[in-house]
Amino acid sequence: MKYSTYKYLGLLCICLGIASCKIPAIVQQTENTHTPGAYLDGKDSTNMVSLDWKHFFKDQNLVNLIDTAVMRNQELMITLQEIEMAKNDVKLRQGQILPSVGAKLGLGVEKVGRYTSQGAGDASTEIAPGKETPDPLMDYGAALYANWEVDIWKKLHNSKKAAVSRYLATVEGKNFVITNLIAEVANSYYELLALDNQLEIVKQSIQLQKNGFEIVKIQKEASRATELAVQKFRAEVLNSQSLEFEIRQKIKETENRINFLLGRYPQEIPRDKSNFLDLVPAEVRSGVPSQLLANRPDIRKAELELAAAKLDVKVARAEFYPSLGISAAFGLQAFNPSYLVKFPESMLYSLAGDLAGPLINRAGIKAEFRNANLRQLQAMYNYERSILNAYLEVSTQLSGINNLQSSYNLKAEQVAALNKSIDISNDLFKSARADYLEVLMTQRDALEAKLELIETKKKQLSAAVTVYQELGGGWK
Repeated sequence: MKYSTYKYLGLLCICLGIASCKIPAIVQQTENTHTPGAYLDGKDSTNMVSLDWKHFFKDQNLVNLIDTAVMRNQELMITLQEIEMAKNDVKLRQGQILPSVGAKLGLGVEKVGRYTSQGAGDASTEIAPGKETPDPLMDYGAALYANWEVDIWKKLHNSKKAAVSRYLATVEGKNFVITNLIAEVANSYYELLALDNQLEIVKQSIQLQKNGFEIVKIQKEASRATELAVQKFRAEVLNSQSLEFEIRQKIKETENRINFLLGRYPQEIPRDKSNFLDLVPAEVRSGVPSQLLANRPDIRKAELELAAAKLDVKVARAEFYPSLGISAAFGLQAFNPSYLVKFPESMLYSLAGDLAGPLINRAGIKAEFRNANLRQLQAMYNYERSILNAYLEVSTQLSGINNLQSSYNLKAEQVAALNKSIDISNDLFKSARADYLEVLMTQRDALEAKLELIETKKKQLSAAVTVYQELGGGWK
């Protein structure tokens, strides 16, 4: 009989071994992390991301706004909860590696028929001289039990490592949210300053147009101008006044957007509205592209997700192998509470081990393994795409900074020329040597040029912020 038992156990091990041999292979592909040696429009070897955002921004009002946003922004708070959930998942995976131990107390009653094998046996059993087994039979018990899956194929350890990688990925996700939040607050702040200055320009233009309107009315009374000229000047004043209210609405919308980012209800945004055109964008030092892999939170997040996906493949592959489980119990059991303290009669214990593995119909396991392989490839492509996207974003912004500087210089010259043209056209108009349309067109061109100059300055300031963000600055 012992020989037969060993024979069946040997046959079972052979079957499990044969089943384990037919396991699909892991798709082996290495991600491409190569980046160009330098940016086309950046020659710096130093990188400005080492600069803390509190020192990167010189405007104290802006620094205070960003500080509030980092403490109160709801999206950032949501991301922090995701980090805590990922941390708890790591603890869950760690717990699966260790044996589970529990305790239980039991109370039950059993009544079997007297004319059954168990009932007949109980009736003839004497627990003490002259005393039969009670009927019905009570059952009292107290025991400790333990279960443990021996991680012989590292399935549980790899699952824990994958959870750790995903936890670290959520941390990088939080860092990515911080960099975006800082950039969004700064860009919205500069947009607000630009709108303030555009509003002031429009007010000045309205006053200038009103002066021309009064002049043309006087000229009409003196028969030196027509009603057409009067209505044209009046229409231009009304158009500029309408533009003033459009800008006021944009100011309110931008203020509310900043307050939303700061996690608070609408209130005035403190700011210095003067000397906007004198603001100098932060100096840009781009470093080398390979630094993106260490500084960009989204790239680091994609890298960690790829590492987790690779571990998931190993976990899915381990499902093909047999698993070894061990269970044990130790306690006391009796039909009368007073017998629980009688040793060794009331003592119970058990120890068992089982080796189990899939033999037939493993289609579900194969499907999950293939899906894990495909998710690994997806994570790899996402990682490569993140690197490529980061390089292109920085390259685009560096080119934009150079072009914006050239554009700003030309627009500044254009505004200076049009300001002179306004004075000249007004003098000529007063002496009836220039047509009213020339005056209107000159004023309109000057207004548009001034608004565009402010818009270009805003783009310059935003471009420096965006490069700082896209290089990975702010989250440290």
